[in-house]
Amino acid sequence: MGGAGPLLQRLDELVRPSVTLAVDGQVVTALEGDTVLTAVLLHGAALRQSEFGDGPRAGFCLMGACQDCWVWTEQGTRLRACSTPVTAGLRIVTREVPWPRLG
Repeated sequence: MGGAGPLLQRLDELVRPSVTLAVDGQVVTALEGDTVLTAVLLHGAALRQSEFGDGPRAGFCLMGACQDCWVWTEQGTRLRACSTPVTAGLRIVTREVPWPRLG
């Protein structure tokens, strides 16, 4: 997940059940009720690279309005990381978009 270390640090609510998911093939642990954005930023400094070449992105509005936190499942489904809750076994990609293949 790259960067100089986690952007976020969990300070409270440590007793919620754990959930594991995969981010770019790396297994990470989150807590039930976390969003995908929270899970990724607890383990890295950025969510993804901008598709327009202007650097790392970490979400902007944090409420599903700005279009800055899109990630994809390994199957190619697009998700908003800021408003999608983590689920056990979720597998997302943030680097190489798995665009659906035609034909």
